[in-house]
Amino acid sequence: MPSRAASVALVVGLLLLVSGCTSPSVGSSGMSDPLGYTGGSSLPDPYAMPDVTLTDTAGRPYNLANSPSRPVTLMFFGYTNCPDVCIAVLSDVALALQRMDAADRDHIQVLFVTTDPARDKAKPIRRYLDRFDPSFIGLTGSMASIKRVAGQVGVDIEGLSKLPSGGYEIGHSAQVIGFNRESGEVIWTPETPIADLKHDFGLLVERSQ
Repeated sequence: MPSRAASVALVVGLLLLVSGCTSPSVGSSGMSDPLGYTGGSSLPDPYAMPDVTLTDTAGRPYNLANSPSRPVTLMFFGYTNCPDVCIAVLSDVALALQRMDAADRDHIQVLFVTTDPARDKAKPIRRYLDRFDPSFIGLTGSMASIKRVAGQVGVDIEGLSKLPSGGYEIGHSAQVIGFNRESGEVIWTPETPIADLKHDFGLLVERSQ
């Protein structure tokens, strides 16, 4: 695991490695975040947005460092065949965004990076994301490129876990990473309350002005 990911784990108390995309319950540490996030944990060593080009669901190149047009980016790694946690996290993010003022919401872009590029082609990703919010951008690429991005932002992607049905699951970290105009400064773990996500997304927008 990269040193940055290790430092984040020490601060947050966890970087959830999701086995088969199933997450344990997460309790609050009871500690006040120094930047004022109520559900997220700010990073003492912020992540630079990786200068890596992936492909969006329209088949266009999407450079993570240069393509985002909004001041706040929320990044999440998952896959469309994820049985539970990915659905829960994306649903919670979508609900939190719906509850925000439109002006603040328009400052936020959500990026979904697949951890299963072998199965997650453009159309399946687009159909999947449209269930949550059509504005979510889906990204794919080679597994090498995806793992490169993941490694730079503290996300673990494990190997395949075969299922009795003949399919497979992919273990991966399930945190949402919040980037301002300069860097990734906060993460949220699964089961963060929607009200806390709403508050924190607004705070990140405010800090990105």
